[in-house]
Amino acid sequence: MKGILGRKIGMTQIFNEEGSVIPVTVVEAGPVYVTQIKTVEKDGYNAIQVGYEDKKENRANKPEKGHFEKAGVSPKKFVKEFRVENAADYKIGQEIKVDIFADGIKVDVTGTSKGKGTQGPIKRHNQARGPMGHGSKYHRGPGSLGASSYPSRVFKGMKMAGRMGNETVTVQNLEVAKVDVEKNLILIKGAIPGPKGGVVTIKESVKAK
Repeated sequence: MKGILGRKIGMTQIFNEEGSVIPVTVVEAGPVYVTQIKTVEKDGYNAIQVGYEDKKENRANKPEKGHFEKAGVSPKKFVKEFRVENAADYKIGQEIKVDIFADGIKVDVTGTSKGKGTQGPIKRHNQARGPMGHGSKYHRGPGSLGASSYPSRVFKGMKMAGRMGNETVTVQNLEVAKVDVEKNLILIKGAIPGPKGGVVTIKESVKAK
């Protein structure tokens, strides 16, 4: 499993060889550094832990400083674990860049979606509105919440108003349009979760078509 962390720069468009316009999201990905290696013998599974973006020394506590010093890297803001087939292929402190990906492959992108605050059921759950005539007196309400005499309660999970967005979202099977190794940029076809500047995880697709 190939994976890397990055920051969403924004969206733009490029042209392919046929001259068609392709909308892409630009992500400044990596470099990330291997901070820990987990093996089947010691931990029960093969994985690598990577760190992304430097953190100020005074922002890291003693356990964090010891962990990163042992790996021979500076303290990192973000730490992520990726499962791998063979942990012996990696070394502590190894630098991983965007060249692990190639043009045309499929990836899964995980990020935190934009927070929308408290929203009603029409925007949050795509429910239909009521009649807009002046006499209806019902336009954007939640509608019926359930039966009256039985079971005399509102079922759990009822789609109602509440907090919208600001949750972990994964978009699968996105295509890598272009990889720029020199600038640590990866261009992904289509949109990905999160605002500009948001941290995202890019992994090799688990359900590649």
